[in-house]
Amino acid sequence: MFFGEFEYKVDEKGRVPVPPGFRKELSAGVVLTPGPDGCIAIYPLQAWKKVADSIAASSTPIPRAKLRKLNRAMFGTAFRLIVDGQGRIALPAPLREYAGLQDDVVIVGVDNTLELWDKQAWESEKSDSLEQFGQIIESLEERK
Repeated sequence: MFFGEFEYKVDEKGRVPVPPGFRKELSAGVVLTPGPDGCIAIYPLQAWKKVADSIAASSTPIPRAKLRKLNRAMFGTAFRLIVDGQGRIALPAPLREYAGLQDDVVIVGVDNTLELWDKQAWESEKSDSLEQFGQIIESLEERK
């Protein structure tokens, strides 16, 4: 399980450190893909496999044309990477551009995945999330 937020700088070669506490869990490699909210989603290989399997085994009927688009968006824009000996990953240019990453970034633990955000974008997203947090928790409790 991943949690917390960790601030880093992207180096001149487009690399960013992985938080030390997560390196062992990510030692088999990671898959990076555009996240739905303007960040980069970082999946451990096992979590990525579960995502792929859940799409393939979905009981929700998805028209084939939409499934093709989903597959292109998920798999066509994904990159498999290895954490290097210094605990860094090299961020592919298309993903850096997608997420607007320059220098200051934040890696955020989000349960079974990590998210990589531009620091300023993360501050805005975190503010919005914290603002809605109480309402979401209350709605979950009402369902019980």
